Amino acid sequence: MVITIDNHDFIQAFKDAGREDQFSLDALTVLFHHLEEWESQMSEPMELDVIAICCDYEEYDSIEDFQRDYGEEMYSSIEDIKERTLLLAKPISGFVIQKF
Repeated sequence: MVITIDNHDFIQAFKDAGREDQFSLDALTVLFHHLEEWESQMSEPMELDVIAICCDYEEYDSIEDFQRDYGEEMYSSIEDIKERTLLLAKPISGFVIQKF
């Protein structure tokens, strides 16, 4: 059985799970569209698992924030990060990565 959700439902699922502070609204919107695209490419429905998404993705407001977690000597630019993992740009500033 499958329930189709929209961006609003996706954001609400994070609130319902007590994870409303895990990502900004911009990051959740970017993640929703990314996961929707992934689901479309795979041609099969995806189960919404808020906790798994929180474990698999991380939001950063700047490359400096990212470097504090992963080290600036190896990741001096956005391109360096893109070579290692999926990077989703947020509309105004910052980005979401798939953790590695």
